[in-house]
Amino acid sequence: MKSNYLLILFLILSSFGYAQGYDVGGVVKEAGSGLPIPGVNVQVKNGTIGTATDMDGRFFLKGVSSGATLVFSYLGFKNLEYKVVSSSSTLSISLQEDSKVLDEVVVIGYGSQKKREVTGAVSVVDSKTLEILKPVRIEQALQGTVSGVNVTSQSGSPGAALDIRIRGIATNGENGPTTIIDGYVGELGLLNPNDIESITVLKDAQAAIYGTIGANGVILITTKSGKKNSKAKISYNTYTGFQEASRKLNLLNATEYALLLNESYANGGKSLPYTSVTGLGKGTNWQDEVISNGVPIINHDLSISGGSDKVTYAVSGSHLDQEGIVGQSKSGFLRNTARVALNADVSEKLKLKTNVIYTYFNRKTLTENGLGSVLFNALNVPSTLTPYTANGDFTLVPNTTGLGNEIINPLAQIENTNNDYNFKKLNGNFALEYKLIDGLVLSSSMGFNTSNSKSRIFAKQVGYGGKVFDVVRSSVTQNAINDNNYSFDAFATYTKTIASDHNFVATLGNTIFKEWGNGLFATGYDVPNNSWDFADISLTTGILDAKTNSAYAYDERRLSYFGRMQYDFKGKYLLSAMLRRDGSTKFGPGNKVGYFPSFTAGWIISDENFFGQDKKINFMKLRASYGTLGNDQIPNNGYVSLLSGEGTYVFDGSLVNGTATGQIANPDLKWEEARKFDIGLDLKLLNNKMSIVADYFIDTRKDLLIPNIPVSGITGNYAPGASAPTVNAGTVRNSGVEFAVDFKHDFSDSFNMSVGYNLTFLKNEVLEVNNGTGFIEGGSFGVGQPSPSRMQVGLPIGYFYGYKTDGIFQNQAEIDVHPSQLALGANAAPGDIKFVDINKDGVIDANDRTDIGNPIPTATMGFNLQLNYKNLDFALYTFASVGNDMVRNYERTLSDANRLNYVLDRWTGEGTSNSVPRVTTGATANNVFSDYFVEDASYLRIQNIQLGYTLNPKISEIVKITKLRLYAGVNNLYTFTKYKGFDPGASNGDPIGGGIDYGFYPIPRTYLLGLNINF
Repeated sequence: MKSNYLLILFLILSSFGYAQGYDVGGVVKEAGSGLPIPGVNVQVKNGTIGTATDMDGRFFLKGVSSGATLVFSYLGFKNLEYKVVSSSSTLSISLQEDSKVLDEVVVIGYGSQKKREVTGAVSVVDSKTLEILKPVRIEQALQGTVSGVNVTSQSGSPGAALDIRIRGIATNGENGPTTIIDGYVGELGLLNPNDIESITVLKDAQAAIYGTIGANGVILITTKSGKKNSKAKISYNTYTGFQEASRKLNLLNATEYALLLNESYANGGKSLPYTSVTGLGKGTNWQDEVISNGVPIINHDLSISGGSDKVTYAVSGSHLDQEGIVGQSKSGFLRNTARVALNADVSEKLKLKTNVIYTYFNRKTLTENGLGSVLFNALNVPSTLTPYTANGDFTLVPNTTGLGNEIINPLAQIENTNNDYNFKKLNGNFALEYKLIDGLVLSSSMGFNTSNSKSRIFAKQVGYGGKVFDVVRSSVTQNAINDNNYSFDAFATYTKTIASDHNFVATLGNTIFKEWGNGLFATGYDVPNNSWDFADISLTTGILDAKTNSAYAYDERRLSYFGRMQYDFKGKYLLSAMLRRDGSTKFGPGNKVGYFPSFTAGWIISDENFFGQDKKINFMKLRASYGTLGNDQIPNNGYVSLLSGEGTYVFDGSLVNGTATGQIANPDLKWEEARKFDIGLDLKLLNNKMSIVADYFIDTRKDLLIPNIPVSGITGNYAPGASAPTVNAGTVRNSGVEFAVDFKHDFSDSFNMSVGYNLTFLKNEVLEVNNGTGFIEGGSFGVGQPSPSRMQVGLPIGYFYGYKTDGIFQNQAEIDVHPSQLALGANAAPGDIKFVDINKDGVIDANDRTDIGNPIPTATMGFNLQLNYKNLDFALYTFASVGNDMVRNYERTLSDANRLNYVLDRWTGEGTSNSVPRVTTGATANNVFSDYFVEDASYLRIQNIQLGYTLNPKISEIVKITKLRLYAGVNNLYTFTKYKGFDPGASNGDPIGGGIDYGFYPIPRTYLLGLNINF
């Protein structure tokens, strides 16, 4: 009977509890902006009832007991708890952004860690930064946002490559970091920026888990994916704008040019070329003729994402069309991308992840960055010449001694340039995760890249008046290249906690990587009608006796094993050890395998009892790392000699084409090693509003793989297709300090601010060069002069090697007491440059050349500001480089070429100038390579400024739009610098010779109007 009473009592209480259940719903929004947040997890605390908000931020729960607590949680926002009462049927919840959680989880390679536990030098750029910067190429988003990273442009032309250097130039071979996209090796510059969720940069021994490909640093890309339990989210982003030159050079106008030329001829004892300058006026500004304003750029991006309880998806497509400010459509770039990402929980234990990206681009280019380029001609053609003759033909530049035989009309050059490059790439990965037992996860991933490119270049039969660029016979060159690779990763991750305080994560696995491809190159002569429309080898009829076709094929592989053990005690003493074994077919027997260990450690000091409870410093972590990484980024088959060269010879009176050896073999080739040391400090202050990260690092690169080491010409290494061997012949060290500080604060519900500043000091020094001469030369200057850049012990890699100057000779008396300069090509005269006798032997000659400049900046820094006030947002991004020098090599030293207007301050008599020499057609030594041509290229650049307005959600929701934002911005707004050239931040990418300016295509200033719409 007693049990029946208890049963009745239980039923009464149960029915009472059920009667007290409520249906609770509402909407979750961002505090401040009021925008709805989809995918927020809504859970009854200590209960089983839960749901997630839909695309409009709305949620609904049934049967919630009065007095129960709802927990609202979402990545990037602070958790919020709300107690349900009888009147809580419809709720309006506002979540506050939590800067601590935004980047709580950091991808570190074959896994992830909470940011507080990371013991390496790691930096993260999130999707919000990318949305503001609107980079055409992803690399641009790293400039100024990540300490220790320097991004330089090879050209401002659309689609041009960018060079990334992490903590300096470590080798004179391949210096760029490896990009890992969702677990597989990919190409950063081909990605659609709107597909990126986050960019993680591994700068120290943390990258050792990637072994041979991690020596130059690793960039980990995480792409966007759908969210579980969310309706389809449609996002459309577009911007359109126009471009113009961010900088033009100050050239002499026609009158100034004629007067200067008369003076030059008079000083050389020649008759004046212009007997009258009346009526010349300003003449032709050739820069204005070849550089256009209002050049269009347009971008569209559409994405759809969402998910159920088991499956998430993300589909996106983008279209970018950009014309060049030089030559417009003749230097255009078009890129289309498409991506499909699918994640599925196949079962409670098995997960599937896929991500496939297709990229197509078309690029047209002009001759640039060198002698005879379009900009080179625009800077050197006299302003007294007109672009066209009276009958409408292009004006021919005279073929005289004073103008040489390489300066031509740049407008004619643009008109006669015809080329087309098409590139298609399919890449992606398929990954599986299986939870074998509690704590043990097995993972496998297959990544792949396959690309095909075709190019067509038409050389029109044309004459420029006896110049070297005259084309006597029309031709078309067509290339077809196929490149492929795949990687297979299989690894196990075991997580275990012992005695509640000892936490272990062990990772063990292997990687198989194969890379193969082929290329075919052919040239046909005598194109029908001498026209681009008929420029196809199948239509050509002419032949040559010399060999015009070639091909290649390659097949390279790596087999690697890796292991990592991560340990922490009570979450405050952190240790990690990694070992990678790599085997590469780029090295011969005995040298194929390399072992690369690394160690990292951390101590979270703020968790110690002695730190106290009332902390002004909220978080403090000391960390250190040391490790060895490998590098095999060299040309294929360097340890053997292949028949890849050309051998053309005369046999029985006839020209015969044969085959010769290519690169000279070096069977002793071995791994290049990067030894990385780092010690860092992470701080959070002022209630986590301010974060500070500081690092000191030393990166020593040993056994540098140096290609084309000079050897005797008897070996035939100067024949077509042949080359000198690759040798382990050097050591380079980069050391420096990084510092970054970020401050974020919500002043009110309507106004918040975010400020960031980072600073990097870097010292580069060559420690060893073992090639027989003690130095390696590179770059070029002028015509026929020795190489101006060197790699030499005790100096930075690529430093400038030439004559040091000491002003201008003011009179003959100064010349008489000065060491003779005749060995440089001419006796000095008043008004000529005075060179320094470095070795004090009383003669100025080649032995007096010395260090006259460094292309590597002493310091780089970035400053970023973001402000949000109600529905308005403002952003400013800047970057600065200090201490880098650049060689002015875009001026032809011929007497009749046009000049920059600094020459107006030339020496014209005693006391008139001590910096710019006289002008003359006579022989002088003024044009030999000296620090007269080396300039301080330090600069401060306003990279991006943007102002946006987000429509009030109450208004946009009427038409079922969850977000509508309009913005206006300017990229590359202005560069503050004393450098005279187009771009002080440009480089041709060569570690030895990269700081020589041959007339870099200027980076455009771009004005943008954009629209973001979310449905």
